[in-house]
Amino acid sequence: MLQLIYPNKQPENQILQQSAQIPPMKLDETLPILFAGDNFHALSVLLNSGYHERIDLIYIDPPYNTQQIFTIDDERASTISRTNHGMIAYSDKLNMNDYLEFMRERLILMRELLSPCGSIYVHIDSKVGHYLKIIMDEVFGAENFKNDIARIKSNPKNFARRAFGNEKDMILFYAKNTKKNIFNNITVPLNDEDKITMFQKVDENGRRYNTVPVHAPGETQNGETGAMWRGQYPPKGRHWRSSPSDLDKLDEQGLLEWSKNGVPRIKKFADEHKGKKIQDIWQYKDPVYPIYPTEKNEEMLKMIIQQSSNPDSIVLDCFAGSGSTLFAAQTLQRRWIGVDISTVAINAIQKRPFLNYQMLSLQKTGSLNINMKEKP
Repeated sequence: MLQLIYPNKQPENQILQQSAQIPPMKLDETLPILFAGDNFHALSVLLNSGYHERIDLIYIDPPYNTQQIFTIDDERASTISRTNHGMIAYSDKLNMNDYLEFMRERLILMRELLSPCGSIYVHIDSKVGHYLKIIMDEVFGAENFKNDIARIKSNPKNFARRAFGNEKDMILFYAKNTKKNIFNNITVPLNDEDKITMFQKVDENGRRYNTVPVHAPGETQNGETGAMWRGQYPPKGRHWRSSPSDLDKLDEQGLLEWSKNGVPRIKKFADEHKGKKIQDIWQYKDPVYPIYPTEKNEEMLKMIIQQSSNPDSIVLDCFAGSGSTLFAAQTLQRRWIGVDISTVAINAIQKRPFLNYQMLSLQKTGSLNINMKEKP
């Protein structure tokens, strides 16, 4: 397996030993919980307090090592800027070696928190994403890689630069165990263009439809779908899509279309389509007026949560930012745990209309200040 070699890369067991030295806490089992402080510390508290392999979904949008300081302009609270006059939300300045180890340490702890059916989505850009792909192959196992998703994040740009415009970023999707991860096969409805493209025929009632063969790949050894129908067997290497009696019923209902040469095909109607499978190119543009730097599209987060968790699942975002992931999880009746070190981020999260949650302020000494956040 390929590995990145860089200065100050620690052995994995040393990272886990450091984590194990952080004292456990008695945490509220009902959740949700919001940690204010360093996420290595928070992840360690979770690991040492009974949350090992209990989290079904982790989504993170970590720093991208952009070498920038992200600020919020107080004069225009809805506008994110990088001026010298704004309040600092977070600094994104590390050398590459330190950045990669910063991420690797936390990914190792996240792996330990993921349940056997868990998944992790790491939202990143193409400047560092290929490095993190190799690190995630090392931490989670290359066999547990699921997708490299391209996300259309903005409208096309027309910046004067000696390169193509940049309107996408990437999401790396891994499972704890590639054959066990929760994946609910969420589909998206067809739009008008899809219906015209996919269903080019129109019947006498104005319904759009297409047709598919009455047979499908694979032979049936012993069963009705391999039997004779209308005087013939299915082609070699194929079987009838339905039993001969069901095919007769489709014909009686006018749901078979016969060609001039007497070849039948099954009608499939656009208005009965159950939605199309989501592919690995997503169009979820970010908010025009974010409440926090790099705030992500909430509909995208809801889709990820619906796809890779169940209503009783725990969802973790340890780079919580504005709290969009946490709010999406609450909306979908998932339990959540959030972490952020930025005071600006914590303030943004506290302004959201959350239900009751426990807020834990991590101190440099390792102690915790505990407060209950009530519904506004």
